[in-house]
This record gives sequence, structure tokens and C-alpha cells, in this order.
Amino acid sequence: MKPRAGIIGPNDSVQLISEIATEYHDRLQVVPFIYQNPDEAADIVHKNQHLVDLWILAGPAIYKSFQKSGVNQPFFILKLDGASLTKTLVDIGYNDKKSLENISIDMLAERDVFETYRDLGISSQQVYIQEYSNETSLDDLLSFHLKLFKDKKVEICITCLRSVYDQLCLHDIPAYRVTPTRSNIRETLSTAVQKWETIHFKQSQIAAILVKVQGMEKKEDHNMVSYDLHRLNLEIQSAILHFAESISGSFVTIGTGVFVIFSTRGSLQETEKPIGSLLEKLALITDLPANIGIGYGDTALTAEENARLALNHAQNYDSFCAFLVDNSGTIEGPLKEQEAISFQYRTENKEISEKLKKSGITITTFNKILSVQKRMGNGSITATQIAEWLKMTPRNARRILTGLVEEGIAEIIGEEAPASKGRPRKIYRVSDGLELTKK
Repeated sequence: MKPRAGIIGPNDSVQLISEIATEYHDRLQVVPFIYQNPDEAADIVHKNQHLVDLWILAGPAIYKSFQKSGVNQPFFILKLDGASLTKTLVDIGYNDKKSLENISIDMLAERDVFETYRDLGISSQQVYIQEYSNETSLDDLLSFHLKLFKDKKVEICITCLRSVYDQLCLHDIPAYRVTPTRSNIRETLSTAVQKWETIHFKQSQIAAILVKVQGMEKKEDHNMVSYDLHRLNLEIQSAILHFAESISGSFVTIGTGVFVIFSTRGSLQETEKPIGSLLEKLALITDLPANIGIGYGDTALTAEENARLALNHAQNYDSFCAFLVDNSGTIEGPLKEQEAISFQYRTENKEISEKLKKSGITITTFNKILSVQKRMGNGSITATQIAEWLKMTPRNARRILTGLVEEGIAEIIGEEAPASKGRPRKIYRVSDGLELTKK
């Protein structure tokens, strides 16, 4: 299905963008929205968000108003640069035979203006520029031109805004307007289509959510009344079924205490009930440890394989936590916690692989350590930090770091005093594959 693009801007800009958009008619459906003033954009966007999938903003001045709308949809802003200014300068100097000096220009970056003048071989000493930021108001831009013209410092005003241009004309000031070039428009439309297709492809990927409540099979003994076991199983199924319904998924029981939900990546990411809510619900129903593995894939088989891998990492990490493995093999988790680490379970660096084999450390553990070190933010790590994040004993963490040091993958860069009495703790820096290659 073609995305619907809301084109928002002044009348002439919307017409030009819509005209060029016909070149993309097989991949894009245009819905035009015209305003008289950029401040109207917020209300237009808010009222019409249900009619479009993405927005094309006809200039940077609309962005501030677009933000006020509170709409969370993809948007793309047409750029105004040196090429756009060149078109306007040609109109002034070649068509109207006017001087290109003593001019005021708004919104464009100084670099773009001065480079354009230099490339055209024109002096820019009497050119005044008012760059644009989110704090700049339309009144500020108008006042900038009016003051310069009143003080006779400029003879011509160049603006990027239709509303400012109209006001300058009302004051009988020679004014010209910078508009996006056709190449600017084509580039923006092409980018919008490509990014939309990428987003749509990801959202349509299959998501497999594997839920496992550990120890359910052990409760199937004579010490537990069968009705209690069935009641517990039904409560767990009800919680999972309710979550599956919230993400428009299908729910299957594949073993005692093991369930799988199939949905799409887009449905899972857009749900108002995050995966943590399901874990919390399971924790209230039973004291048995529960874990969730989420897998994305282009096929149901790939998604389920990734979900099993994610579930394995979740079970090895802690009770009542979830991990995710996407279609590129990246592992993220624990998802329940506000702070999570991301890592890979494979590496293409042969030198790293050989060194890790010698030290008896898996690639996954090594990549987890790199991710924890990155999260610490100071390029270093301690055995205590590794033990806390990777849910292992400090002794095991020290053993791993010692092995990395012996293989030249890590180095001791200092010590820190412990909070209580005891020996100083060593501070390590673990190198990634790129650093080793450079050495």
C-alpha cells in the first residue's frame, strides 16, 4: 500500500511539490494542505493526522509549529541551501538587472550564503544574514529586514518565508523569496519514500514471543491438587492471551508452562502495554520464575529461532526478565529494566575468536562485557560491575578479566579503593576488535 504524504506549506510551494511528486505516483500518494501562515501548521497537522502516514514540510520554519501539534508521525523537511539562493540571485541580477550587494537574507546558513556569493564571484561585504533557529520568531525575521531597509543599509530583502515576503511587499520594500529547487524536492521525496519503505518492512516482520514459566512440570505430582495446577495454568494462559490480544497476535501452548505468541514487529512496538507488563502480571500470578524471549524475522521460523535464543539469554540472566534478538542477530536486554545492554553473539574478527578460545571465554560473554563497559561511559570496567550486570560471582568476573588480560584483549589501567576494608579493586579497559586490528 502506498504511503499517504501530507504536503504542508504555502500555496505555490505545495503546488510545486505536488507536481514533482507525480513522478513518484506509484510509490506515494499526495495529500496537499495549504496555510497562509506557518503558525497554522500545528492545527492542520493535528486535525488531519488520520489522513496521512507521513509529512513533507515545505521549509524549516514549519518545524516548530509541527512540534506543537504533538503528532508522532514521520516527517521530512525541504532544505533551503546555496542552490536555492543561487536561483533567487539569478532572478535578481540577470532577469531584473539589479545589484546583488546591499541585501538582507534570512533563514539561510551564513556558510551557504558566503559560499554562494564566492562561487558567483560577487562581493558579500554588504550582505546581512539572519540565521534561523527554533527560537527565532516570524516577527524577528520581519524586524530584521525592516530595520536594515529603514537604516538604508540594504536595497533588497530576500526571505525564505511567504508570510514575511507578503509583509515586506505591503511595506513597498523590494523583496524576493527563496524557494526549494526541484532537485531539493526530488531528494526529499526520494528520502521520504525510501525511509517509509524501510520502516514499513521492519514493522511487517514477524515477531515471535516465547514465554516460559519454569517449574510448572515439577508441580505435576501427588503433592499438588490437580485442580490447583489447572487453575494456575488457566490464569497464566489468560494473562498471555490478554497480552496477545493487545498486539493482535495468535497464541499457542507448546508445552507445560511454555507459550508462544506470533504477531508483527510493528504491532509489538506500537502496543501501549510493554512486555514488562506481562512479566509483572506473571509475577503476581505465580512465584515460579518466568522469562520471555522475543525474536524478529522475515519468516515465522527465523523469528521463533531468534525468540528461543533470546529466551535462553533471559533465563541465564535472571527471573522475570525478557531479551530480544532481531533479524540481524543483535541481542538486547533485559527489556524489563530501564537500563539495558545490547550485544552481538557472533564476531567476524578471527584474531578475537582465537584469543577468546584460548582464554575459555565465549564470544557472547565478551560482547556483553564490551557493552557494559560502553554503558559505564568512561571506557573502563571493574569485576564488580561485570558481576552485577551479567549476574555472576565477582570471582568468576575476575577470572574472565584475568584471561582477557593474558591474551592482550584487556589491560589493567588503575585501581580503586573499596567501599569497606579490603584490597584495592583493579580497573580494566577491554579492547574491541577494531582496537586490536589497529595495534
